[in-house]
Amino acid sequence: MSDPTILASRYQLGELLGSGGMAVVYRARDLTLERNVALKILRKDFTSDHALRESFHQEAKAAANLTHPNIVTIHDFGFDSGRIFIVMEYVPGDHLKNILSKHGAYQISEALDLISQACAGVGYAHRTGVIHCDIKPHNLLITPEGQLKVADFGIARALASIVPSEKTEVIWGSPQYFSPEQAAGISPSPASDVYSLGVVLYEILTNQLPFKGNSPQELARLHRQALPISPRQFNPTIPPKLEGIIHRSLAKEPSNRYRSANQLGEVINQLRDSEIISRKREGRLTISEDTVISNVTYSSTLPPSQPEVPITVKATHEFASEASPERAAPSTIYSKDPLDLDWITIALGLLTIVAVGGLIPLFLWVYYLYR
Repeated sequence: MSDPTILASRYQLGELLGSGGMAVVYRARDLTLERNVALKILRKDFTSDHALRESFHQEAKAAANLTHPNIVTIHDFGFDSGRIFIVMEYVPGDHLKNILSKHGAYQISEALDLISQACAGVGYAHRTGVIHCDIKPHNLLITPEGQLKVADFGIARALASIVPSEKTEVIWGSPQYFSPEQAAGISPSPASDVYSLGVVLYEILTNQLPFKGNSPQELARLHRQALPISPRQFNPTIPPKLEGIIHRSLAKEPSNRYRSANQLGEVINQLRDSEIISRKREGRLTISEDTVISNVTYSSTLPPSQPEVPITVKATHEFASEASPERAAPSTIYSKDPLDLDWITIALGLLTIVAVGGLIPLFLWVYYLYR
């Protein structure tokens, strides 16, 4: 190991967790607080590069004030033995890209849950005035319990520092996931993160990217000009309503997308809550493609020698018993005999009329007495 074993006389390096073009990440032990942390160290080749050092510092500052269960917490920033490092919350598990490469696309319900958590974390950053600018599966960490945490605010931008008319020749971000405006070198907005979240949602549902190119330049052109292939071509179980959410998130114009990750998250949560999710024989959850709110398709569990027979039922609040050949109509369940009068209410009404009517002579007597 070329890195020192202990940094800042406090952080003892352990196993290598991952590496990228700019930095390497180790699991480490905080000897002062006696806890595991993740230590991100800028590569030695970039330590002397002022712009990259500033970007690395920016990551620590951007995320330091973001306290949210779906964002990786930043604990410390330092410089020791010629190395710049960030001390972060240690998140057990793996990043989403590795999980997709190992296990393939997610089921509908699982995908909605993950993207909802990502929207919660990114939406919180938006509310505090921070745009992530580099949302991708590599920066979405998943714990063994299924909790998602957003990481790597290395190129994050503060909303207050963005000039709408600015344009740059240097494009930051990941070509497979950045928005059309980022690809054009135009200033980002919260809607830029929404676009990247849309690409991630597309990928976790299909295990495919909406755009594929042989170079960053080709990918930038596709993001700006091309329309994505319908995700239902790769995964027919995607409901039309969910496909519409994906297409709106991937709109070329920021004004045509959801305004922020919060708004996208609200739509995702409404869809997740309104859809009726069926459990297949493997015990995994899915949503029938022809089901939006009112219908759901269940698959019966049959011996291998018999074909699987789809059973379609209506999604109402009543459920017929297993012995009943068909569901009772709501009108039958809630119907009422029109002759079944509420005599107690009628009697009380008549008594009220008599009582009020009996006061009239009293009023007349008082009127004439004083007159």
